[in-house]
Amino acid sequence: MKTKNKEKEPKQKPKFGTLSCVRFMWRLALRHEPLIIFVGMITITLLFVLNNLIGLFLSPMIISSIEQALPVYKVIITILIFIGAGMLVDGLKNYLGGFEWYSRITLRSIIISMIGDKCARVSYSTFTDDKKFGEACRKSSNATGSNSGAAEAVWQTIQSLMVNLINFAIYVVMLTAIEPILLIIILATTVPGYFYSKYINAWGYRHRAESDEINRGLSCVLQESMHIQSAKDIRMFGIRPWFDDMYKSGIRLLDAFHNRGARVYIWKNILDIIFTFLRNGAAYIYLIAMVLENGMSASEFLLYFSMVGGFSGFVSGILGGMSDLRNKCLDISAIREVLTYPDAFPMDDGKDVPHTGCPGVIRFENVSFRYPGKEDNPYVLKNINFTLSSGERLAIVGVNGAGKTTLIKLLVGFYDPTEGRITYNGVDLKDLKRREYYKEFSAVFQDINIFAGTVAENVAASMIDVDKEKVKKCIEYADLTKKIESMPKGYDTLLNRNVYEDAQDLSGGERQRLVLARALYKEAPILLLDEPTAALDPIAESEIYNKYNDMTNGKSAVYISHRLASTRFCDKILLLDNNIVAEEGSHEELIRLGGKYAELYEVQSSYYRDNCENVEGGDGK
Repeated sequence: MKTKNKEKEPKQKPKFGTLSCVRFMWRLALRHEPLIIFVGMITITLLFVLNNLIGLFLSPMIISSIEQALPVYKVIITILIFIGAGMLVDGLKNYLGGFEWYSRITLRSIIISMIGDKCARVSYSTFTDDKKFGEACRKSSNATGSNSGAAEAVWQTIQSLMVNLINFAIYVVMLTAIEPILLIIILATTVPGYFYSKYINAWGYRHRAESDEINRGLSCVLQESMHIQSAKDIRMFGIRPWFDDMYKSGIRLLDAFHNRGARVYIWKNILDIIFTFLRNGAAYIYLIAMVLENGMSASEFLLYFSMVGGFSGFVSGILGGMSDLRNKCLDISAIREVLTYPDAFPMDDGKDVPHTGCPGVIRFENVSFRYPGKEDNPYVLKNINFTLSSGERLAIVGVNGAGKTTLIKLLVGFYDPTEGRITYNGVDLKDLKRREYYKEFSAVFQDINIFAGTVAENVAASMIDVDKEKVKKCIEYADLTKKIESMPKGYDTLLNRNVYEDAQDLSGGERQRLVLARALYKEAPILLLDEPTAALDPIAESEIYNKYNDMTNGKSAVYISHRLASTRFCDKILLLDNNIVAEEGSHEELIRLGGKYAELYEVQSSYYRDNCENVEGGDGK
């Protein structure tokens, strides 16, 4: 585990300023959780101010009562009044704070939901390939991931800043009316010390990238070592010592980083002592001179000296609060960047998808594509031309890396072509409402996702209005009925053990069948199958093929497979090679052509023939 020292980093330039972010959070709270504003930012803030004033005047009032030789019972009454008022204010503040705290959590949850909704609705290309969007998502996750994240903690910062500002204003009025020279003493010994301390304290912020890199590495090692998917490899290959070494290396780097920080921060403590000594010493000298020259009473001396310390704290609190607010608004700006991020293409604007009562005709016209990012990225597909006719069954084959899955992503509208165009019933895909266009497809992708829910909910991809009979029919088509009905709760069995303790696990092939059932449940006019039988054994694969005609009846179908024998039931086959459509035709036509497809088919066929001969002759049976 290695890291680099990064003494200087480019200054962050957030898209949204501090005041803009505060207004955003304020409006959001007024709309969803007004308790934060009216209780937290107004009522509790005033209670904090009142509590400070009670504490400020308590001791001077007691001493003043003694100086005036008031009866003991009056002194006791004075003490009880102040203590009672303080207890009442504290109790009310804590009581209301509990309600406000829950409101802060609720608002943070709402923001998380807003971010999740944006990520679920944004275009696929923006979500997967736009690095700026990904970075904004990462920062917004940090800002909303805990109580200390900016989305919730910003309210504490704003409240503290408001308390300091109000107290500052009150103390300015009081000190100006009594002894203006004390203001000069406080400001002269507080402001320079604050800015130097701030510079030292910012060492961690300036080196946050280095710290993040170390912590990311440690987190990765811990997660991998505890991940259930790593358990077999750790035991089989004896790599626990490797994890130990990686973790210890990370700890050494983290210790070295914190030791460097400690050597810097010690100067901040020394500086605080020096400026506190200067401020208090100057105040003592000035106040003692007033006692000697003007006969200032002990209660007045205590009041003024307490005000000196308090006022200095408010000045530092205001300056620190402004800095803290700015840092938190950097994260809030990231949240707003996610929520307002411009999409790669409009998802809900454009023309309605043209329907003819049959599966639409999709046409690729001189389509070339390279993944977004750098201009010199290589082309994955080049000058692709073909037509998927209504009701046609199309197979796409080719070696690994030929661009088969990328072609599917273009066909379904996850990406726009770099060059050329794709039309649906004669209309350019770029002009259609993309979200509506997605409804034309059901798909089984290579990445299989099993959601945290029941079997039936996973097939229906919904928790609302699940048609159990339709689920059973789709499960039957996918040859998973026996497995599902053998489970304790059948179609109501929970899946995903990361969420549910009593959830059931499915094998790789069973997961693939379940996702196939999900695609069939949607009943879209076009069915996309990207290696849908890769995890199935040959017998199970054959059973799926036997039902393929029924599954695709009345639909268009696009099928990707490495097993060329499975393409024989398709009407047309595209062979991708060197980023182009090298061959096109039916299985019989391509075999007669004697080109690349025939060569690959012969290689696979001979492999199965050789295996069969070895099985028949290898043991004499």
